Amino acid sequence: MTVHNIKSLQEFKETIAKQPVVIIDAYATWCGPCKAIAPQIAKWAEDPQFKDKTYFAKFDVDEVPDLAQELGIRAMPTFIFFKNGEKVDDFMGANPPALLNLLKKHNPEEATAQKEEAKEEEAKEEEKKTEA
Repeated sequence: MTVHNIKSLQEFKETIAKQPVVIIDAYATWCGPCKAIAPQIAKWAEDPQFKDKTYFAKFDVDEVPDLAQELGIRAMPTFIFFKNGEKVDDFMGANPPALLNLLKKHNPEEATAQKEEAKEEEAKEEEKKTEA
């Protein structure tokens, strides 16, 4: 999967309605940190861990100012995560390790694994209570 370029507010709304998990990169062509992190975003979009699970999209805040206003973008780059059309997280800045942690957190497979681990922990706790 590639990083898709969003050209309008309407296209953004259609994207978050159609795709279960979306990360939006709000960037500007003149923004140095945006240019620095862009290759990493493209790499993650092709990574088997995220490919076909997370929809990567970006938009230029100067080309689509109504979308920047709608999303309340105050700094670039800003990354916004959507699940089932709802905003679930955001992150400002070009910090690859922190952004990768958020990608993993919102990755459908990762979320399922975390829920299963939590259930296993609860079962162990219940078992301990029963034994005591």
